[in-house]
Amino acid sequence: MISKRIIYLPGKNPKPLPEQHQPVLWRALLEGVRRAEPQIAEQIATAETRFELVAWNPLYYHTYKDLTQDLPWIDRIINTHGPSEQDVREAYNWHKKLDTILINIADRLPLLIHLLPEPVRQSAEELQRYFCNTDNIACDIRELLKQQLRDPLNKGDHILIIAHSMGSVIAYDTLWELSHLENTHGKLTLLTIGSPLGLRYIQHRLSGHDQPSVRRYPNLIRHWYNLVATGDMVALDKELHDNFKPMIDLGLVEEIEDHCHGIYNTFRNEEGLNCHRSYGYLVNPAMGELIAQWWKST
Repeated sequence: MISKRIIYLPGKNPKPLPEQHQPVLWRALLEGVRRAEPQIAEQIATAETRFELVAWNPLYYHTYKDLTQDLPWIDRIINTHGPSEQDVREAYNWHKKLDTILINIADRLPLLIHLLPEPVRQSAEELQRYFCNTDNIACDIRELLKQQLRDPLNKGDHILIIAHSMGSVIAYDTLWELSHLENTHGKLTLLTIGSPLGLRYIQHRLSGHDQPSVRRYPNLIRHWYNLVATGDMVALDKELHDNFKPMIDLGLVEEIEDHCHGIYNTFRNEEGLNCHRSYGYLVNPAMGELIAQWWKST
């Protein structure tokens, strides 16, 4: 029997225990769909057992985050609709514009990464551990996702992968390995949010980046949707269509669709606005609409 599956890959940093993290992610996702299409949200709500979290972060960080720190802020964003004037103003503030210039320079000249602001430099260092496969960590992480994908792909299940931030890099590399190292067949929908895949630093280190023609890209993606919020410092190159257009030309994917204009991630905590947090993306009606479209088309 063909079924629908939503698989979620978190971004970097320690996360709460999976049994705590998964329900709050599901709650935020349902709220986003409800804001876009309430009737579809009611249908999706009955399929909670088909929502699967790939909890790779404990392997990488060997620790967990205390969820109670975020719960009041998650409640706040679920009960707040739309960006405030302050949210919009902060997303565009000049500090972030200056950081954007610096990061774009370092993206072309990686030797300058040590000059970047601390959060960005730290992200680059964490990704380096992944790309170097230190202690086989990258392979172990990708295996977690492969275990969730092999049988459903072979059965022809309708799969939506939602990959946040570093999770989008993990998803891409895993799909490449399934495509070309395991010769897996099938197609799925990929929804990347706050993804750094547009950066050259990342692209030059992806699985298959040195391969010719069709072997350079995964062949398991039917639709690829990419969502980026204004002010998200991780997804500086917002549009992935131009970076991965050869996948369309080679017939490997039907479409790569960017949604990056007028999108606001309004997650806010005691440290202020964070345009990159997953909960802010999940409750956004633009994302809810994409999930609803996938649900209706499968």
